[in-house]
This record gives sequence, structure tokens and C-alpha cells, in this order.
Amino acid sequence: MIEIIDRELQAHQRAFEQVVEELRFHIYTASVLCTETLKNGGKILLFGNGGSAADAQHIAAELVGRFQRERRALPAIALTTDTSALTAIANDYDFSQIFARQLEGLAQKGDTVIAISTSGESENVLRGVEVARSRGCKVVGLLGRDGGRIKDLCDAAIVVAHHQTARIQEMHIMVGHIICALIDEQF
Repeated sequence: MIEIIDRELQAHQRAFEQVVEELRFHIYTASVLCTETLKNGGKILLFGNGGSAADAQHIAAELVGRFQRERRALPAIALTTDTSALTAIANDYDFSQIFARQLEGLAQKGDTVIAISTSGESENVLRGVEVARSRGCKVVGLLGRDGGRIKDLCDAAIVVAHHQTARIQEMHIMVGHIICALIDEQF
């Protein structure tokens, strides 16, 4: 049992070291995009599947509520929370359209989307990013592995170059918290 704990902690530490060494600038760029969006009256729209859906909700809650200090509520929406919209769109169109369709209705020029995909290949996340770009939104990608097809569509791609979903997700929520901390300092 101790060997498993040590193995998991060491894998986490290696993923963390990669973020520290390679991704600082990308995290900074993402936080600037989000801060400028909020200062200019735009909103942050977040989405992803599974654990990434939970991360989208978590980050949106930190922005609307508060992260580390008292400040005004900031406009952030996780597109993963409306089960009626998700199931209706999946049923009436296709599961690949669940984020794209919501973005058609909610995204405006000047907004920023945070697209979360541990593979960088999730079809519904990719289609959401394409719609966001067509509507004049900035795109922040929290991605894994090599960033997949989504990477090249991002204004700021934060790619955790790891093969294990768990390690990627651990780094994504840490990065999300860092972005929230940087935003907190501006409001």
C-alpha cells in the first residue's frame, strides 16, 4: 500500500514540476485574457466532460462566489450544469453539439471560454471552441497529452503533457486556482 502511495505522489510531483518549468507563461497569458474580459464587461464560459465538467463548475463557482478574498461577484458560467439543455441538445441534435449550441446562444464577442479536455480531442469541446472563435471569443484551453486538435485553436493553451488523466486533472484544478488568484488581485 505504501508503495502505491509513493508511486502516486511521485507521479503527481513530476506533473507538477512540468507545470512549474514549462507552463508559467501560458498561465499568465490565460489570466490576462480572463481579467481583460471581465474588466471589459464580458463573461467567462467554461466547459468540459466528466472530471473536466466538475473542474469547469469549480472554477466558475470560485469566480462568481469568491476565491481567496472578498470582491464583487464575477460573471462566469459553467455550461455543464444545465441538465435540461444538455439532454435536449444531445437528443435533438447530437452529443457533439452540447457546448456549441449553448455558446451560440450565450457567447458574445469579447467573452472568454475556458475549454477543458484531458485529451485535447473531445469532439464536443472542439466544436464548442470552434463556435466560440466564430463569435469573437478568446479561448483558453486546459488540455492534456499533446494538446490535441484543440491546442491550435486556443489563444492560451495550457497543456499538461502527461499520459494519465488523473495527473492532468490534478494540474488543471491547480492551474484553475492560480488563474483565480491572479484574477482576484485585479478586482
